[in-house]
Amino acid sequence: MSSLNAHRSTSRTPVNALMITGRRPVHGVWWIALWLTVVGNLPLWQRVAALDGQPAQRVLLLLVMGGLVLGATAALLSLLAWPRVFRPLVTVLVLVSAFNTYFMWQYGVVIDPTMLANVAQTDAREVRDLLSPRLLGTVLLVAGPPLWWLWRRPLAWGRWLPQTGRNLLGACVALLLLVGVVLAGYQGLASLMRNHKPLRYMINPLNSVYAATRLAADQLPKQVRALQPVGEDAQLGARYAQQKRPPLLVVVVGETARAQNWGLNGYARANTPALAQWQARGLVNFPDVRSCGTNTQVSVPCIFSPLTREQGGDQTAEHQNLLDVLQRAGLAVLWLDNQSGCKGVCDRVPNASTRDLTLPALCEGGECFDEAMLHGLDERIAALDPQRRARGVVVVMHQMGSHGPAYSKRTPAARKAFMPECTSNTLSECPPEQLVNAYDNTIAYTDHFLGQTLQWLQNQADQGTYDTGLLYFSDHGESLGEKGLYLHGVPYAFAPEQQTRVPMVTWLSAGLQQRSGVQADCLRKQAGTPLSHDHVFHSVLGLMDVKTAVRDPALDLYAPCAGR
Repeated sequence: MSSLNAHRSTSRTPVNALMITGRRPVHGVWWIALWLTVVGNLPLWQRVAALDGQPAQRVLLLLVMGGLVLGATAALLSLLAWPRVFRPLVTVLVLVSAFNTYFMWQYGVVIDPTMLANVAQTDAREVRDLLSPRLLGTVLLVAGPPLWWLWRRPLAWGRWLPQTGRNLLGACVALLLLVGVVLAGYQGLASLMRNHKPLRYMINPLNSVYAATRLAADQLPKQVRALQPVGEDAQLGARYAQQKRPPLLVVVVGETARAQNWGLNGYARANTPALAQWQARGLVNFPDVRSCGTNTQVSVPCIFSPLTREQGGDQTAEHQNLLDVLQRAGLAVLWLDNQSGCKGVCDRVPNASTRDLTLPALCEGGECFDEAMLHGLDERIAALDPQRRARGVVVVMHQMGSHGPAYSKRTPAARKAFMPECTSNTLSECPPEQLVNAYDNTIAYTDHFLGQTLQWLQNQADQGTYDTGLLYFSDHGESLGEKGLYLHGVPYAFAPEQQTRVPMVTWLSAGLQQRSGVQADCLRKQAGTPLSHDHVFHSVLGLMDVKTAVRDPALDLYAPCAGR
């Protein structure tokens, strides 16, 4: 018996030794919280340190902000301190903080729900464009030390009831720290948050936790509900009864083109020469147009929504869209995509992507230049329902356009008008003039693509096949280093003009002008009127003569000239 007891005692020794040598979870909570506060928030501290004010005031503000971030992070980690989940969840938070650090530091972005939604929609091509040695180095430096500390030795967990008490106690201590520093520096902190709202979206990793929670709470309930029908009364107008030729409208959704670098808007460079020539043939440029969002995930659904931005068009869609109304009225609709998808807009209409195309000189490395969408376009239209096609056709082309940061990949070698250009995806490393060259080359290529599209439409009109028209607009703009910002995606409330002011042009053949009563000369006189993405839904319905109660003539950019 004594031998058996001795054996049992010996068998328990390794377990006890493990408990003794294992780290206490509370140490992990506070050490990792401190690391994330100091190192994982370097872009935040750099931004705060650069604010105006006396040095002593900035130091005090940094200490108050540091205590707030430390307390909030430690409280979160304390609530996660459970066996089997603590280390995996903390690993995710640390890695997310490391990636956030790189993108906030490198591009000046902030992490809010719309940015997180945009990240969730990123495809393999976009991920490839973002990879760089600096990204890997930043992730290793920010995430490496705390993860090594976390995983190299086991943690000593107690039974669930005492562990619950310790977790709650740790969270309470962290919250007391948070409350204490907020009370001590409330005046400066309140002023900072009021005058510099983007800073709240730079707090790692709480920004990602908040964004993910908001995104799930907003989108998940809407995704399980069917979209509400729109324009159930839609029908074709009187023009269709005796038409000689059906109308064909091409809507081009541009990508990341900003109005500031658009040649037709008075930009110093002539980077829209093709469109300039088409102005003599009826093309009209609109110089004052605002986007609905600052990223594709928001802007594209909003453009085609029946709701204006103020009505909630920039929120997760609850209604069907323009393409549904056009199709319900009896028209043929086709979406062609050279981007990362239509964001749900084209789910109920015929659609195709360039991903599967293998065209020499146009498609390489899994990506196509925008001209690929014109390849086989006649055959794609011919494959649509013949009865609908006989009434009229609306084709939407979604460009790759000026998508960054790899601007140099968006233009063929033969189309690079401005050299030398930036070829790095680490934009801050490029001389500003080379960065602008690379971006302006993408605008020049969009000009070429639109010129090719216009010529195809003119050929259709000359052949007597269709009365044709084009409407082009970009989904949002882009920052090229102004105020330390690159790319796009800044929350709309404080986004710079470079990300919200976009180009827009339209062209109508002689046949479509006669059919609609909309004359180019009249449109030119109206072109200076401020417009936005809110006008697209109603303008397309008006131009295509679709009658429905959901169309608002006040938001139809063609309406002031219709019938003249």
